[in-house]
Amino acid sequence: MRSALFESITLRGVSVRNRLWVTPMCQYSAEQQDGMAGDWHLVHLGSFAKGGAGAVFTEATAVLPEGRISPQDLGLWNDAQRDAFARIVAFIRSQGAVAGIQLAHAGRKASTFRTWDERQGTVHEDDGGWVTLAPSALAFPGYDTPTALTAEGIAQIVAAFGAAAARAVEAGFELIEIHAAHGYLLHQFLSPLTNMRSDDYGGSLRNRARALLETIDAVRAAVGPSIPVLVRFSATDWVDGGWRLQDTSRVARWAAEHGADLADISSGGNVPARIPVGPGYQVPLATAIRTAAQIPVAAVGLITSAQQAEQIVATELADVVMVGRELLRDPNFPLRAAAALGVEVHYQPAPYHRAPIK
Repeated sequence: MRSALFESITLRGVSVRNRLWVTPMCQYSAEQQDGMAGDWHLVHLGSFAKGGAGAVFTEATAVLPEGRISPQDLGLWNDAQRDAFARIVAFIRSQGAVAGIQLAHAGRKASTFRTWDERQGTVHEDDGGWVTLAPSALAFPGYDTPTALTAEGIAQIVAAFGAAAARAVEAGFELIEIHAAHGYLLHQFLSPLTNMRSDDYGGSLRNRARALLETIDAVRAAVGPSIPVLVRFSATDWVDGGWRLQDTSRVARWAAEHGADLADISSGGNVPARIPVGPGYQVPLATAIRTAAQIPVAAVGLITSAQQAEQIVATELADVVMVGRELLRDPNFPLRAAAALGVEVHYQPAPYHRAPIK
C-alpha cells in the first residue's frame, strides 16, 4: 500500500526515510550537571531509531550553561559535550534514521527543578542554580525575576547558538532546530507579553523577531548551505494580547528568507493559559502557517495513531508529523504504524528477525 507518511522527504541535501519523526523531549538526566549526554540518552534516543522513526531529535540542548531549563539538562557549549553526542549520533545513523538536535536557551524559565522533584520553581545558587536572563525583567509565575539582557548579552547568546550548531555538525547531526517556542528565550523575545524593551529588540514585530532572525543567520553561517535548519514556534500564547498565529506566520516567512527550511509548530508555554487540548489540537495551527508562510511544517500534539498521522500528511495538513508521548509508550510505534497502514518497510534490525512487527 502507498503511504504518504512513509514517503521520504528531502530538505536541502538531507533525505529522511519517512515523515514520522521524534519530537524533542526533555529528560533532565545529565546527573553530573555538566550537560553531558550519557548512557540514558544513548538508549532513549537509540530506541527510537531502532523503532523506525525517520528523524530522531534530542531534547532541548542548551547553548550556554545558564540556558539550561534545569541543572540536569544537556548542553553543547564545549567540545567534550560534542564528543559525547557523537556516539549517539553514530548509533542513530546506523539504524537508518537521521539525527537532529534542538538548540535552546531557556531565558527566564531556566534554573528550575525537574518536573518530578519534590521542590519546584527556581533552583537557587546555593543548590546549583544561577541567575536567569531574559528580554525584560519579568518573572514567569512562581519563578525568580530574571535580569534583563543587554545588547551585548544578546549578541553573546546569538554567537553561542552558532558555535553550538557548528559543534552539532561536527558530532554528525544532520538537522539543526532552533527552539523559539514554549516560553523559552527566543519566544520571550517574540511575545509582547514578555518583551517590554524599547531598543532594537523590542516594540514592533520586526524588532521582537530580531533576536530569532539573528540566531538563524548565525546558525546558517555555522552549518553551511547543505544542513537543514528548523525553527520550533509556539504558534500562539493562547492569551489575548499575546503572541498570535498571524504573528507566527509572518515571522516564519521571515525565517525562511533567512535560511530556515521547516517550521515545527507547537503552542503555548510563555504564560499560564487555558489551552483547548485534544487529539491533534495543534495541527490546524501548523496548516495555517504552512499556507500563509509557504514553508514546510511539522505538526505535533497528541498524535497517537497511524491513521491519524497518515491523514495529516496525506491531506497536506503538514509535511511531517512529530510524535512524543506515543513513542515513550512504544518506541516501535513507527514500525507498528507501517504495519497498520499495510506498508512494507525494512527498518527492523536483523537481530530481531524472529519477532517481526505485523
